[in-house]
Amino acid sequence: MSSTLLPKPQMRGLLAKRLRFHIVGAMIISLGSAVLYKYGVSEPRKQAYADFYKNYDSMKDFEAMREAGVFESVQPKNS
Repeated sequence: MSSTLLPKPQMRGLLAKRLRFHIVGAMIISLGSAVLYKYGVSEPRKQAYADFYKNYDSMKDFEAMREAGVFESVQPKNS
C-alpha cells in the first residue's frame, strides 16, 4: 500500500480566516452601495428640490388652491 500523504486540513483559525475575508467583502459592498445611493438617488433629489423652489411662488400657489376651493376656511374671491 503505497498511498500518497494527503495534506492535513486546517483546523485552527479557520473561522477567523473566513470571517476576515467576509467582513472585508461586506464592508466594500456596503460602502459601494452607500456611495451609489448618495450619487444615484440623494443628490439628484436634492437638485430637483432646489430647481423646484428656485422659481416657486407660494402666494401664486395659494391663490390657485383658493380659487379651486381646496380650503374650507378661505372662500374663493369670485364667489
